[in-house]
This record gives sequence, structure tokens and C-alpha cells, in this order.
Amino acid sequence: MDQSGRYSDLSLDEDTLIKEGKHILVAYTMTPADGYGYLETAAHFAAESSTGTNVEVSTTDDFTKGVDALVYEIDEAKGIMKIAYPIELFDRNVIDGRSMLVSFLTLAIGNNQGMGDVKQAQMQDFYVPRKMLQLYDGPSKSIQDLWSLLGRDPKNGGYIAGTIIKPKLGLRPEPFAEAAYQFWLGGDFIKNDEPQGNQVFCPMKKVIPLVADAMKRAQDATGEPKLFSANITADDYHEMHARADFILETFGEDAPRVAFLVDGYVGGPGMVTTARRNYPEQYLHYHRAGHGAITSPSAVRGYTAFVLAKMSRLMGASGIHVGTMGYGKMEGGHDDRNIAYMIERDSADGPFYHQEWYGMKPTTPIISGGMNALRLPGFFENLGHGDVINTSGGGSYGHIDSPADGAISLKQAYECYLEGADPVEFAKDHKEFARAFESFPGDADQLYPGWREKLGVHK
Repeated sequence: MDQSGRYSDLSLDEDTLIKEGKHILVAYTMTPADGYGYLETAAHFAAESSTGTNVEVSTTDDFTKGVDALVYEIDEAKGIMKIAYPIELFDRNVIDGRSMLVSFLTLAIGNNQGMGDVKQAQMQDFYVPRKMLQLYDGPSKSIQDLWSLLGRDPKNGGYIAGTIIKPKLGLRPEPFAEAAYQFWLGGDFIKNDEPQGNQVFCPMKKVIPLVADAMKRAQDATGEPKLFSANITADDYHEMHARADFILETFGEDAPRVAFLVDGYVGGPGMVTTARRNYPEQYLHYHRAGHGAITSPSAVRGYTAFVLAKMSRLMGASGIHVGTMGYGKMEGGHDDRNIAYMIERDSADGPFYHQEWYGMKPTTPIISGGMNALRLPGFFENLGHGDVINTSGGGSYGHIDSPADGAISLKQAYECYLEGADPVEFAKDHKEFARAFESFPGDADQLYPGWREKLGVHK
């Protein structure tokens, strides 16, 4: 059934829709199945995303038609469709009238992903009007809060050198805590890797007290504050609370320097919101484990990594992993910096829409996945700044001298970038950074040909 007469209006002007602020706008790439027209399929997609189905029903009235989602623009040659969703469509909380990400996802990538006339469809960008933006939680804490906790300038604290305890699984409590201590002697921030939690060989109630003690000892040894991101991911709301409360009680006076990590993609918006609303004093660390199942550049359904990151700011993530923009081991390209800009700036351009955030706190880009000191100067240059959290696992524990030296080498890479120095020349006066060349010779050969002769390394 062709529903384009009801669920499309190509006369609608995007600038006018944005000015009026009555719709969430969503841009998709979409390919119809063989034998279906583009506008016809787009209109069916909009119908399934809002008030319609695949037949006329007797319960539709004039009010219902007033909240139809409408296709307002198509570019069949480029496979692009844009849909305007009236803000009244979206579910609101009974307790406080606020909005929820699950409702947005239910409509915008709900049943429409499985329709027979849609070969493939993927959300590329979305725009949220100010009236709707104010109904989302947004972050309660930002990187500025971490800078303050680290004793830095709260407005310009710079790079936070972090790591992930490696191996990600298999360490018992004592070696786990010792690995944390060794890194903290040089670095700032340690996070649980996403599967680490309460394994039988490393129970939380044994390892967390040891990690808290390691933090205290490292702070005493260095005279510097340290940060830890503890994984509270769980299927059950009560289990999340039990983990979070135990961690805070155990860290005691150091509890403000504890972030809570949640596996936000596999756990969903409910898990993120549970942490955001019940523990607003903790930095909320969104790990996106599993997201590549739909956000990989090879994917043709679901939504992109850009969309995932933008949604994370709405639901209140203080920081989210954004990949390494082609500088690490994961998929991605240099232009992924637009993901960072969208979540950290108050005004930013997406691939289809400009978004004003109207003072909503920023979400920190967290850089992780195959990074080390040698890769960082180019990364910072591409991004244009170093106001990020970088968790280098192998880049720290793979350093030839020690995890602490690995951490120091990361900080020196940031200094190298700030000075605009040639990395090989900079290494001559910075031992830990120089030793990173020997620690990661494959990267050194690729990024800095001739480094061996310049640094006097002959093996």
C-alpha cells in the first residue's frame, strides 16, 4: 500500500522545521528492496516509525494524523531520506515528565529495520530541538570535574593519561592491584576493562579493597591524586547498586575520584540512566563494547558511531569511547574527530545537522584501542587538542622499562604535541618517550623512518 500521500510532505523546509522546534529530525541512508519505489518505501518507514502500519485501520482519527512522522526530503541517487518526528510522539516519564532514549530508539530504529520493503537503512544523524533537549538528563560531571580532582586548572587541565589493566581477564586480585599501583606511579587514570567485574578468580569484594589501597599508596608515593573507573555493569538494577555502593564505601575518602563504568551499548540506555540518576556525583564512563555489530563502517543497518556518541550525551554519559580516529588498532578514520566535536562542544556540525546544545555539559572523548606514545602526537594534531582521556593498555604495560615509564611516555607525547616538536628530536631529551621507540619498534619504523640512527639505537 502506497502511504506517501499521508506520510510524506516534500514541501516542508528543513530550516523552517528547525526554527519551529516541534520535531526531532532524522537522516538515514536507505535502500528499498527490489521492486519498491523510493518515496513509497520511505513513507512506509515513517508510518511504521510513528502512527501507521501496512493497512488502513479503523481507529485512526484526525488527531492521530497530526502526529504522523513525515518524510520531508529524499535523494534517491544518494540513498538518503530525512524524516521529521513530532516531539509529541516520544514517551515521557511518569515520575518527572522527562524524555527517554529508549523511546527515541523504539520509534526511529524500531520495527522499520525489519520491514520487507526495506533492503537496508541506517541512521546517520539526528537533530534535537531545544524544547526536547531540555527533557534529557545530560551529563552531571565532565572532564572539568576530573581536572579539578587531579588538582589541575579546572578550565584547561589538558590530557589525562590512563590505562586498562592488562590482561583484560586472568589476573587474581593481588597482581591486579599491583598492576594498578605500578601504572599510577606515572599515570593518572585506570579503568576496568569492559569484561572485568566479579569473576570467580578475582572477586570484586577482594580486589576492590586492594585497588583502593594501591591508589592510596600511589598517591602517597607521588603526591598526586589518582583516578579509577570501576565497572558496575550488570543485568539487574539491584546488582548495579550493590556494586556501586560497595565500591564507594571501600574507597571512602577517595570515592570522589572513582568513576563508574557501564557497558552502555550492550546494557542499553536504562543502564546508563540508572547510573546517571542514582550516582550523579560520580563521573559516568560509557564503554561501547559491542557497538561495532551495527556501527562498523561496513554495516548497512542500525546507526553509526556518530549517532551512538551523540545519544550518549543526551542520556548523561560523562565520557564515551570514540575510537582512535585511525591512529590505533580499531576501525575508524581521521574524520571521526567530528564525533569528538559533537559531544564536547556546545555548537557542532554533524554529517547532516548542526546541533546547538544550549549549555548541556560536554561528554569527554575517551581514546582507547592500540594507542601508545608514538601514535599520540599525530592523533592530537588531527584532533586539534589533547583534552581527552586516553587509556593505553599495551602502550603502558608494553613499555620496555615499566608501566610507570609507559605512563610518563604518554604524558611526554602530549608535551611534544604542545611544543610542536619533531617527535624524534623531542625523544633525545625525554628518556621515557625515547624508550617508547624501542618498546614499539614496528610503529616507530612506520611513523618515524630513520629513528634508529637519530636516536643511536642499533638493534
